[in-house]
Parts: sequence; structure tokens; C-alpha cells
Amino acid sequence: MSAITTHVLDTGRGQPAAGIAVVLERRDAAGDWTRVGQGETDHDGRLRDLMPSGVAADAGVYRLMFDTRSYFTAQSIATLYPAVVVVFEVHASEQHYHIPLLLSPFGYSTYRGS
Repeated sequence: MSAITTHVLDTGRGQPAAGIAVVLERRDAAGDWTRVGQGETDHDGRLRDLMPSGVAADAGVYRLMFDTRSYFTAQSIATLYPAVVVVFEVHASEQHYHIPLLLSPFGYSTYRGS
């Protein structure tokens, strides 16, 4: 399993959000962002392979970028948030970081999952 994973739930529909494109980036010392992973949520709204299995996430600041516009457009639903960007910090590289996203067309929330 990837050191960083995510899970998207569509709270407006009450089901997992499948098919959302996600990009994972890490900020370097100069403040620039470098892509370290990408993928798409599966039928259960999960993305388990953002990073290669067995590779630890180095300590630092990361961001997950979710393409919510494409997801809602495919359902003919207007959304206030065409993208959701979640910035978080990895403190201990030996830990697993699970960052879920609860999503609706007009709101979202996130937290550190397990």
C-alpha cells in the first residue's frame, strides 16, 4: 500500500466517488511543487497507489489535488468547487497517511483517517 492514500465520498449522493483524478505533489525547499504520484479513485472511491508500495513518504509538505469539476460534469451537476486542494504535512515518514475527502457540489471537508 502507498504511504499516502485517499478516499472520496460523495455526501450529496451518499456513495463513494469513483473516477476522480487525483494528483499528489510535495513542496521542495525552494517552495516549488513536484509531482510524486497521481491516479484515479476506484469504484469504492479509494486511491491506494499514489506512491509505490513500500516507499516511505519523506517528511515535508504535500498536497492532494482533486479534479472535482470533471466528476460533477459527468453527472450533469453544477459545482462551486471545480477542484479541491488539500495541503498537509508529513512528520514521521514511517507512518501511513490517509487523507479522506467528503464531497458535495457546494461543500467539502477532510481529516486524517486511519
